[in-house]
Amino acid sequence: MNDTEKWNDEDPINRHDIDVPRWIEQDISPSTVAAIVQGGCSSGAYMPAVTYRDAAETMARHGDDVLQYLQDNLGELPAFSSDESWSGMACFYLSCAVELWASSADSQLDDLEVA
Repeated sequence: MNDTEKWNDEDPINRHDIDVPRWIEQDISPSTVAAIVQGGCSSGAYMPAVTYRDAAETMARHGDDVLQYLQDNLGELPAFSSDESWSGMACFYLSCAVELWASSADSQLDDLEVA
């Protein structure tokens, strides 16, 4: 799939047999993945990871899985600012994990042949 096809694809990415972790909205699309890869979650590309309330709720439900995903893929947890609030930490770790997953999903999309 080329970049233009990604940016124009608003259908759920899982239709391409790309697994979406439970801590990411299940209807995330290739266009959203492309936006996350381009500008990160904080650019507004994926608001559930940067909105304090949403990120805190997601981390309350799936925080162990998010942290494990980061450790499995990075070998360690990324360092965060020591003056960060709890909600800020939720946004930080969730954004890191979403951006890491989006990078992997983007690579998988690159490998797809679109009819």
